[in-house]
Amino acid sequence: MPDTSEAGQAVSAAVPDARASGAEWHADRALPRALARILALEDFEEPARRYLPRPPFGIAPMGGTSMAAYRGDIVLARAAAQADIPMIMSGASLARLEDVRAAGSTAWFQAYLPGETGPITRLVERVARAGFDTLVLTVDVPVSANRENNVRSGFSRPLRPTLRLAWECSLRPRWLFGMFLRTLLVDGMPRFENMGARIPLITRASRGDGERDRLAWTHLELMRRLWKGRLVLKGVLDPEDARIARESGVDGVIVSNHGGRQLDGAAAPLRALPAVAAQAGGMTVMMDGGIRRGTDVLKALALGAQFVFVGRPFLYAAAIAGEAGVRHGIGLLSEEIERDMALLGITALAQMTRERIRPRCTSAA
Repeated sequence: MPDTSEAGQAVSAAVPDARASGAEWHADRALPRALARILALEDFEEPARRYLPRPPFGIAPMGGTSMAAYRGDIVLARAAAQADIPMIMSGASLARLEDVRAAGSTAWFQAYLPGETGPITRLVERVARAGFDTLVLTVDVPVSANRENNVRSGFSRPLRPTLRLAWECSLRPRWLFGMFLRTLLVDGMPRFENMGARIPLITRASRGDGERDRLAWTHLELMRRLWKGRLVLKGVLDPEDARIARESGVDGVIVSNHGGRQLDGAAAPLRALPAVAAQAGGMTVMMDGGIRRGTDVLKALALGAQFVFVGRPFLYAAAIAGEAGVRHGIGLLSEEIERDMALLGITALAQMTRERIRPRCTSAA
């Protein structure tokens, strides 16, 4: 509709009529070729995606991070969002999933779920309301492990006050005053916020949850029907599981053995990776576990992963220096990957093929 106001007439007078001047609508030939077809700001996005390297890694899910670093999940989410890499929030987090997603737009949510329709439906709906676009279901914890290392160190869940725990805390005043007491004063008693009932982290008595139904493929299919975003299955080591996940409509799998804490004889993710990748079809294949150096990332990519996740080092960085520490850790690993690629003579991650790695030599029997 034409503008007949005085302001509209003034603007029209200031802009030459293309028909009167004989001008035509065309790309400006004076511009560089790369810019000739950029007609609006949004046109920059697709060429940039082709030019810029995709992130080679993200931050893995870790439960209870807020006991290692003050508001640890939020620190990790902010640092990841600033670096434009994904951070998977653990279902065993002490922060509300809504707060973590608000802190970092690249955060994913990882769930531990029983084989019960009600809890599955409620959590999926809650994660969707919070604005997450990727939901990760962890399936490598069908039963609780015998966490021998936790028993030896005096750690239990819920955490029970003991003289030994009090002594250990007193020996670490920076953690005691800078993290734990600060958390109590600002946020109150830490609780598991995203696993059904709000379970307090510290209690005097044990809490029996009773026997819960086991998760099955039918529950995954239910989640696929309920969840409209990307659905990822974490904890896959068996190629057959990858095949079933693909047929169930899963978008991606994460090859992982839960840090070896569930089964002492579980295969290393790096060894299981090639067979799982062979069954992936159109799914995205990711890996979590054992990544400490840039060369570890490149090995995983060569063996079939399209993405890897790093956990503990970033948590330690958050404990030492908060968000600045996590950003520094991300920068260190990014620089290592670029340096390693240069030494290998490649300029793109797609060039990191299996032919560039050699199997470990074994001595003759």
